Amino acid sequence: MAKDIAKSIGILTAASLVGYLIERLGSAEANIILIYVLGVLIISVVVNHRIYSLLSSILSVLAFNFLFTDPKFTLHAYDKDYPVTFAVILIAAMLTGTLAARLKNNARQSAEAAFRTKVLFETNQLLQQAQSDTEILTVTANQLLRLLQRDIIIYPAEKGELQEPLFFPAQDGSTAGDYAAEKEAASWTVKNNKHAGATTETYSEARCLYLAIRVQNAVYGVAGISVDRQPADTVENSIVLSILGECALALENRKNAFEKEKAAVLAKNEQLRANLLRAISHDLRTPLTSIVGNASNLLYNGESFDQPTKLSLYQDIYDDAMWLINLVENLLSVTRLEEGRLNLHISAELVDEVVKEALRHVNRLKTEHEITVEHQDDLLLAKMDAKLIVQVLINLIDNAIKYTQKGSHIYIRTMRREKWAVISVADDGPGIPDENKGQIFEMFYSGANQVADSRRSLGLGLSLCRSIINAHGGSLGVSDNFPHGAVFTFTLPIEEVQLHE
Repeated sequence: MAKDIAKSIGILTAASLVGYLIERLGSAEANIILIYVLGVLIISVVVNHRIYSLLSSILSVLAFNFLFTDPKFTLHAYDKDYPVTFAVILIAAMLTGTLAARLKNNARQSAEAAFRTKVLFETNQLLQQAQSDTEILTVTANQLLRLLQRDIIIYPAEKGELQEPLFFPAQDGSTAGDYAAEKEAASWTVKNNKHAGATTETYSEARCLYLAIRVQNAVYGVAGISVDRQPADTVENSIVLSILGECALALENRKNAFEKEKAAVLAKNEQLRANLLRAISHDLRTPLTSIVGNASNLLYNGESFDQPTKLSLYQDIYDDAMWLINLVENLLSVTRLEEGRLNLHISAELVDEVVKEALRHVNRLKTEHEITVEHQDDLLLAKMDAKLIVQVLINLIDNAIKYTQKGSHIYIRTMRREKWAVISVADDGPGIPDENKGQIFEMFYSGANQVADSRRSLGLGLSLCRSIINAHGGSLGVSDNFPHGAVFTFTLPIEEVQLHE
């Protein structure tokens, strides 16, 4: 108020001084009148209240009469035309002042509308980028704080119960404890899905207006906005409700996305179970039938068989049993991986010892192939769960045996590459077509190749191998072995050996 008065007096004083200079230069009174009208126009622009513009119009007439009409320095006027002049000055000053004030007010309202629209638009963009419920509520509160410049308190709601509040002060010194006594009003808002607090009939003594963050009947939280005896205007209220509506939609979309993802996981697990059951029921039948048939022959006709025949039957039973054991091991590991229960027991192991252990458990048909092991570094140590890496090597070597012709060569090589131990299993079989390389690591994919012993593969081995290697922080891939064949290569983190002298 004092600033507006000072501005008005200063501008009128300056107009009077300019008028005095114009008079000394011999200019007409009409020019002095224009100076005062201009002064009133400037006052209308620079002051905050219209009343000062109106008062300045009156004062400008009095100043002109006092300073520039005969007799000077009095409020009397001898010329009979002066009353008309004074009236014209007053009307012109009031009109220009009113128009200037109105234009200024319109400009201010346009700027406020543009600012509110910008806040609303930015809110929508920021909510789309939010990655959690807390981040969504934080974005909403910050935008409300930016729009209203008032304390904001947000209560997340879960199953109709308020959670710990998020507080965003407009000024330093405010705390959530200042509004703790009003939690009952926020609880009422959640349960009734209606406004409460200041400016309403419910808990009207509260310092905050509590609004539900809702989509129809679903309430995701409550926003408390400090009123401070100055309620928001209609436009601000509409913007606030729009922001809270955007917040509620973002929370609902996130909830729906989470439920959709959860449903997809359940559907995937159900599909996995169904695929496992179908595969197991089909593939267990052949080895079990073989075991039962061979055991039955030995049991009831064993005395009539010669020793080589018996040894052949024993070997078939052993092979079928080992195939079942490997299958069960893979199934158990896959189940643990899918349920997140695969616990790694990491330790530093010699790579060549792990390779030797794997070769001791490989399919007996390995004698029909030539297996060569090459170690670039016999003391290469890697961080691994030795039991699981042995299982990976068994699966890779067994695949090389199953899918290559008798007499083929299988090469197992180990080397160091920067901070990784690199292990590869290569064969000179028919290889893997390029169009299948992207699918062979998918669960239940077995390709078009027929296994040597006529059993159909479940397609679990390579999928399991990749999951195990990924869990170790390494990678597993396949490439061509020239001139023909395939190379499966995986990496493990190296364990550095520190020597203390």
